[in-house]
Amino acid sequence: MLGIEIQNRWKETVKKFANSPKGRMLEAFLRQESERGAEVYPPNPFRALQLVSPESVRVVILGQDPYHTPGVADGLAFSVGPENRPAPSLRNIFKEIQREYGPHDFVSGDLTGWAKQGVLLLNSVFTVRMKEPGSHAKKGWELLSDEIIRETSRQGRPIVYMLWGNHAKKKRALIESCGGSALILESNHPSPLSATKAPEPFIGNGHFQKANEWLKQHNQPTIDWLNTDA
Repeated sequence: MLGIEIQNRWKETVKKFANSPKGRMLEAFLRQESERGAEVYPPNPFRALQLVSPESVRVVILGQDPYHTPGVADGLAFSVGPENRPAPSLRNIFKEIQREYGPHDFVSGDLTGWAKQGVLLLNSVFTVRMKEPGSHAKKGWELLSDEIIRETSRQGRPIVYMLWGNHAKKKRALIESCGGSALILESNHPSPLSATKAPEPFIGNGHFQKANEWLKQHNQPTIDWLNTDA
């Protein structure tokens, strides 16, 4: 699985990880999952990297691990295939965008349109076993996602990082240690369990407008958050 073809500069980052001891251990684990007949999602765990090259990243939205329901995860954090109803967390993401930008009819939960604008929808863990959330955590994926974050910082451009929930917030120290020009936005996770709770509710965080205002101040193209079309 770690040998999947990536036609941009992420390729060297993934290759270096795959050849490391942790990378080989992860590959062995994924092979075991396949041999035992486990259903693993998404079909293409590297889709986020294939759609957004390092030099085109403007915003990083960090998720935890893919949706574990059959046929839902599409390789982009929080996104679902166009044939699926948006998951509860994504519905709250859309609700916050509508709060900031006004009413809008999101046709589907496919966020490919954001990826095409330079939004890296990155899960810390790239795969999951069916109906077992967190089943592929602490197998090595977290080290690769850390390297992806380091590589975004090496680009030397202003980048916005949206860290929602305690799991994502743990990446703040890593981002700050990389240096560079970064806006780090934090709040609760958009899950219905935490989206409206204190002290940092997701609903009302204003992150999407804040990101665009900061990008504009740094002479970077802004994101059309209403445009999710593939």
